[in-house]
Amino acid sequence: MTVYVIDDHPLMRDALTMLVQRVRPGLKVVSVAKLNSLESTVERQGPPELFCLDLKLPDTLGLSGVHAVKAKFPDVPLVVVTGSEASECEAACLEAGANLFLEKASPPSAIIEGLRTFLPSPKEDAPAGSAAAPTKLSKRQKQLILMLDQGLSNKDIADKLTISEHTVKVHFWRLFRRLGVNSRTQALHFARTNGWLGI
Repeated sequence: MTVYVIDDHPLMRDALTMLVQRVRPGLKVVSVAKLNSLESTVERQGPPELFCLDLKLPDTLGLSGVHAVKAKFPDVPLVVVTGSEASECEAACLEAGANLFLEKASPPSAIIEGLRTFLPSPKEDAPAGSAAAPTKLSKRQKQLILMLDQGLSNKDIADKLTISEHTVKVHFWRLFRRLGVNSRTQALHFARTNGWLGI
């Protein structure tokens, strides 16, 4: 699988490539300078595992890049890494389909943490729908299942865990992928069916 870094600035492409490879050493990273060459590049380089997208490209305007990537690759996680401030456009990016918003000015450790959410180590990345026992879930995923059972909202969960609401959504994305489900209701049903609510 391949990570695609879509940014017209060579130094930023190199920096993101290094950060991705710190999360998953040896993972293939392909740089793309313009969005209009992404589809042909994917055909040549292989299926994407993650996209890292800058909002300000020569051939995009506003959120057009987010819309274009999600239209072509709706099931592949998209992390926006941009020079724009979160207060200006984070909510709009997430609404448009991005899975995470990161500012380029963020410390490398924060960017690595965000990338790690979507690039679990191979031993963690069990096939969706596999017969994983509760012990295969991370501590955070077990907490999420219990909180789902309590009927807590994303905001309630964020407050309890002292993390942002956006981070809660990212954790749910990973949990749903692990369980092979698409919603909170399906995740709860899966947990009940497998006797996981005692974990």
